[in-house]
Amino acid sequence: MLRSRYLLPTLASAAAVSAAGVYMYNNKEAVASLKNFTAPFFSKSVIANETAESKVFKGDGNWIDLKIAKIEDLSHDTKRFTFSFEDESKTSGLQVASCILAKYVTPKGSNVIRPYTPTTDTEKKGSMDLVIKKYPDGKFGTHIFALKEGDSVAFKGGILKWDWKPNSFPEIVLLGGGTGITPLFQLVNEITKNPIDTTKIKLFYGNKSESDILLKKELDSIAARHPDQFEVTYYLDSSDGSKKEYKSGFITKEDLTDVVKTENQVFICGPPPFMKAFSGPKKGPTDQGELTGVLSELGATKDNVFKF
Repeated sequence: MLRSRYLLPTLASAAAVSAAGVYMYNNKEAVASLKNFTAPFFSKSVIANETAESKVFKGDGNWIDLKIAKIEDLSHDTKRFTFSFEDESKTSGLQVASCILAKYVTPKGSNVIRPYTPTTDTEKKGSMDLVIKKYPDGKFGTHIFALKEGDSVAFKGGILKWDWKPNSFPEIVLLGGGTGITPLFQLVNEITKNPIDTTKIKLFYGNKSESDILLKKELDSIAARHPDQFEVTYYLDSSDGSKKEYKSGFITKEDLTDVVKTENQVFICGPPPFMKAFSGPKKGPTDQGELTGVLSELGATKDNVFKF
């Protein structure tokens, strides 16, 4: 059984090497041409430096200010913020699945730092998107919701949570609640865009109401393009059952019985009550904690469940 590969954000050199590998993997024509290029001045170090220079986030621990280019309402308490890169030719430099840290300084001089998972394709140039929910007592959400287009936010990263490798498992099961969809969406997009990766994906996604479903347009589009590879099931707490595309109520143990298998990998992300019910909480950024809840009852183990 393959397991997750944990990398700390301070391992800048390792992140750069891995980022270079992703770049070369996704640019097979470039790789082919390099094999035939034997000029003496063309070295591996030159390739690495050029690749690093094309990335915004280098994992070096430095904070970077990015301007808000666009703000979109996704629900009554969630917005999508598009942040532009100063150099439009650069990509974020992040791998799947990664998050970044966002920071603002309070009037009293205290740092408020929160992790967020970009939903933009890693190959997209010029900008990245963050889907952010505002909680009643959330300090960072309250701050960023008060900003406008043209304002800046400080970021650093990336922090690699799971180093995805194509075809690591025959099938993966994704369990998401609310804004917990963001790292799961990273996986869905990364896998389905790669014609070599045949991993099948089943996503179970719960929300309070239809208006709370995030990234539904994007998820449905991927499902329509890859019907044999990706399947999504939506659950609504307040559904009356009139719309067949939604299941009424919560994700149940019975819904997962046939898909949670030892040969498959389960990824889960959601609010604390959601995590408690299905897997138990994480103990820390690099400590998955004990596996409890529904997944444990179904026979899953810490080896085949990953909590974002």
